[in-house]
Amino acid sequence: MSLRNLLSSPNASTSLRAENAGALARAYLHGEFAGEERDEAENLLFSLLDDPSALVRRALAESLASAEGAPSGLVLGLACDRSDIAALVLSRSPLLSDEQLIDCAAIGECAAQTAIASRPRLSAAVSGALAEIGSREALIALAANEGANLPGFTLRRMIERFGADGRLREALLGRAWLPASARAALTAAVARSLAELVVERHWLSPARAERLTRDSADRALMIIAAGAAAYSDETASLAAYLRASGQLTAGLALRALLCGQTALFEATLVELTGLSPRRVAGLISDPASNAFAAVYAEAGLPPCLSPAFQTALTALARIASEQTCADDALNLGVVQAVLRRCETAGDEALGRLIPLLRRFETEAAREKGRRSLERMKQETMAAAPAAPEQPKTVPDLTALEKELIAA
Repeated sequence: MSLRNLLSSPNASTSLRAENAGALARAYLHGEFAGEERDEAENLLFSLLDDPSALVRRALAESLASAEGAPSGLVLGLACDRSDIAALVLSRSPLLSDEQLIDCAAIGECAAQTAIASRPRLSAAVSGALAEIGSREALIALAANEGANLPGFTLRRMIERFGADGRLREALLGRAWLPASARAALTAAVARSLAELVVERHWLSPARAERLTRDSADRALMIIAAGAAAYSDETASLAAYLRASGQLTAGLALRALLCGQTALFEATLVELTGLSPRRVAGLISDPASNAFAAVYAEAGLPPCLSPAFQTALTALARIASEQTCADDALNLGVVQAVLRRCETAGDEALGRLIPLLRRFETEAAREKGRRSLERMKQETMAAAPAAPEQPKTVPDLTALEKELIAA
């Protein structure tokens, strides 16, 4: 009986039809047909899309999944089949366009979306569509896929939808590179999850949990900003994200200066005023000038806090050559300079900053103490004589075997 008869015979078993379907697909791909015979083989392949057995359609998908010479319409038909069959071609076929992949993601179930998210290469358009409509499992696969083009706004949308999921956060943090704005979004998601947890379990009051998580998130933002170094596109994107998410407050801007993060402060003013980075950098170089007062006012920062910002910038310029703390930590000297200004100003608004600055002073002193202790430990270890080399001993294999047996 011919292959055609086997495929069309109603008496053929499902397993035989599946075997012959795969054989026909492979023969077609290898060019074993020509002329009218090839057209007939192609027609037979298309007819298999209507086979009542998923086993037959699956065999067809397995044979055509990675093929460049397969009929594109046939591959698209398989991509719209049930999820376990569609996933075979959705994850590998080079014939599916971005538009087709997006459409399949929109109508597909979790398995189909996950298959698309796992493709070796994925465009920004498809990644963005998955970020909007994909299931949690699909987004975890997308986050783990280093071949996926994930712009910052796509990453932030993924975090916005499923940032509370630990597996997604882990997959994102495992990527070779993550934009500063995405790391900031992850920080905010973790802070929210921790706050909800400690309040739900009555470990902390809502007010205390909110303060601790906010302080932790602000410290994390300083670390992220320090990683972006001087003013850059990364810093600008971070400031834009913080503004859009409602985190770009006067308090955060002041903390950036107290940590020596002038780049983040510059990016804040650029974001809030629309001025060029070069222009802003020139204006903040002279914090006592009317020009700085003008750009500060244009940024919409509280006028009553202007002396605190001016003092912080002046103190940073004075101690720039003798920086003694890490870029992500509060600078004790700057904090104390601003604290003295607030205490002696006799201004009610600046006076309300004093409790916050006192907390910052304590935090900066503790951090300075930790770093000093760590440096002393390292110096002690470096000065200590090397320990004498211990003689090598031959292990008691009998005892070792007993331990393994007991385990």
